[in-house]
Amino acid sequence: MIRFRFAPAKARAAVQWMLHEARPDPLDLHTILKACYFADKEHLNRWGRPIFGARYRAMRYGPVPVEIYEMLKGEPYWLAELAAERYPWSLNGYRVKGENEPPDLDALSETDFEELERGFDRARRMTFDQRTAATHGPDWQKAQLGWMRYEDMIEPDNPRRAEILETLEEISFRMVL
Repeated sequence: MIRFRFAPAKARAAVQWMLHEARPDPLDLHTILKACYFADKEHLNRWGRPIFGARYRAMRYGPVPVEIYEMLKGEPYWLAELAAERYPWSLNGYRVKGENEPPDLDALSETDFEELERGFDRARRMTFDQRTAATHGPDWQKAQLGWMRYEDMIEPDNPRRAEILETLEEISFRMVL
């Protein structure tokens, strides 16, 4: 199974940027989590690596990048990884509100940010039901409400599929995202 080391600095930057873009309105968890999934999957297929390296759980309403979800809920473990005292957002029910602190996008590469913009735009234009339907593809279905596999996120018709799989099977966990 292909696994990556999660990149909490990228996740923080991405979430903070999305919240900054949505100001003054909060965002719902579903929009943020599905934007991350869309961006990660597309980056994986185009560039041969995900952005965040999160573990994805196939949940009833679609894939959930578990570590990003933990961060959104205020999990202190990731604060230690980020050498931070707090997250620049707050969760109230299922809505996340950002603080006025501008996002620091230095952790994201140019291609990371491009895919994040596309993923966020896509997620924001959809209703909850549309996002759910759009994320219940073969990769989600194969997981059967368990852990999703990056191998299944690479599109079957991707002309670089075999090359991406071969490379990631060898070096994925040692990669610095």
